[in-house]
Amino acid sequence: MKKELQLFKVEEMIGFDQELFTDRWMNKGGCGAVVACDCCIYFKKYFGMENIFGSDTQNITKTYYERFAMKMKTFLSPRFNGINRLEIFEDGFNDYLDSMGETRIKMDHLYSSCPYEELSAEIKRLIDSDLPVPMLILRHKNPVLEDFVWHWFWIAGYEEFENTIMVKVISYGTYFWFSLYDIWNSGYGEKGGIIRFAPIERDGVSNEL
Repeated sequence: MKKELQLFKVEEMIGFDQELFTDRWMNKGGCGAVVACDCCIYFKKYFGMENIFGSDTQNITKTYYERFAMKMKTFLSPRFNGINRLEIFEDGFNDYLDSMGETRIKMDHLYSSCPYEELSAEIKRLIDSDLPVPMLILRHKNPVLEDFVWHWFWIAGYEEFENTIMVKVISYGTYFWFSLYDIWNSGYGEKGGIIRFAPIERDGVSNEL
């Protein structure tokens, strides 16, 4: 079984690449803010939440995205230890949504220290509900995931095979396919985890990229 979310572009990119930020802190540690910004664009484009992102979702420029991300920075600011707990992301994103008067987006979290079967079932459930899945990886022993250590990204799809589940990861302005088991099996007890958005009714919006 395979399910992928519809996506959006920032000029030629899928989402945004934090390494393009001119702000030093955002360039090095703005991944959490980027994920929140991407989720805002997604919820505006596909769920009709007009007030949480000010630009036309069909023609998002890098310049406008960076201005938007600097606003998000005040709620999800890069810090010395990073946004290293799911509660920090959840609280900061909730504060941004509250400031914009958006009350339809509800969320909680699940740490990846849970059994793999529980994590995979939750990610599939969320994607099947057309919801993006923000995810945090902390330490990891697999060198394939070196660029995703202490890093926030979001999941926009999965494909289920007989022996594994591959997930579509959005980060650095593009997408990657990784084994979900490999992500979960970090080799450390402190694994990070996912943000779970509650189901949301669509508001009569276009689904075209």
